[in-house]
Amino acid sequence: MTSTNALPAATLDAFASTKLAGLERSKLRRRLVETDGHDAVRVEQDGRALLNFCSNDYLGLSRHPGVIAAAQAAAARYGTGSGASRLVTGGHPLLFELEACLARFKGSEDCIVFGSGYLANLAIAPALTGSGDLILIDELAHACLFAGAQLSRARVETFRHNDLGDLESKLAELRPEARRAMILTDGVFSMDGDLAPLPGLLALADRFDAWALVDDAHGVGVVASGRGSAHAFNPPALAPLQMGTLSKSFGSYGGYLCASRAVCELLRTRARPLVFTTAPAPASIAAALQALALIETDTALCQRPTALARRFCAAAGLPEPVSPIVPVILGSASAALEASSRLREAGFLVTAIRPPTVPRGTARLRITFSAAHDEADIDRLAALISAWTPQCEAAE
Repeated sequence: MTSTNALPAATLDAFASTKLAGLERSKLRRRLVETDGHDAVRVEQDGRALLNFCSNDYLGLSRHPGVIAAAQAAAARYGTGSGASRLVTGGHPLLFELEACLARFKGSEDCIVFGSGYLANLAIAPALTGSGDLILIDELAHACLFAGAQLSRARVETFRHNDLGDLESKLAELRPEARRAMILTDGVFSMDGDLAPLPGLLALADRFDAWALVDDAHGVGVVASGRGSAHAFNPPALAPLQMGTLSKSFGSYGGYLCASRAVCELLRTRARPLVFTTAPAPASIAAALQALALIETDTALCQRPTALARRFCAAAGLPEPVSPIVPVILGSASAALEASSRLREAGFLVTAIRPPTVPRGTARLRITFSAAHDEADIDRLAALISAWTPQCEAAE
């Protein structure tokens, strides 16, 4: 007797196989690779030793002895998991301690910690906006900002990357029709490494009564001596909604929003990715607390990744970067894959970044720098990349 599930399963597998074949033809299929990390920058894949130049562990803190010890002590004291949503069980003390420390560090009244940076951005816009509202988002903002905006049911429109004139035009046209409005942007853009023009953006937000949300996942810990993208300007450009992650410079896992007490209290009640998700594990939060202490006190550590990126770009003939992220744009997905493969043969792990992560025609190598990298390895990588620059277009 034929199972009633046979046909649906067969059509599902056929659909998946067809989609995979199409992605394979267009060089856009992804595969997970087992990677064994020996330290912050030395890894092994398929038995081959590689130098990792595509990690977001900018300060190497995921391997810092003090950070590891803090995580181990927290697991021994509080267990390996938090058990439930914070609104059900209350949350372990480390969560409240980290929120207070982050609020102080970011200069805000309050802070709320989420299970990840992606979850934080799924939470913020839907809790603050809805039908009849307007969200304007930089066209190159991170995918999780777009996902949160789309979940909000507000009208979502993009503005050209870092183009304040285009943002102003869209605000002038669309803001009068909306009850409430938000502007969403990265502080440091994850694929290009450039900064958002925060002073001008916040001035437009004030002028049009729009709430600015800045995702500083790639800025905190490495820009402006670790203070983040807001402090790259004088005076600092502090948005009312300052979001970030614990998984990059902090070397841990989780996300946060720093904002006013009223806003954080509202999200504690209304943010679905907080209300309906198990709280972060104690070990992750303890690790982030220790990492934050290092970021606040070790200025040289925080300055090193961008300094190494500048050393690399000077040697490779690329424009001077403002963050530890250096894109080398190759155009096609196949060109980016070939370049990544050539670097792998030379002992470097630099993953090809292809659409839809970046716009079509801008596939690239995204090279990132960690405080744990050695200058000699950076110079060797620069020598390889500089041979390709006539065929490459580095992002300005």
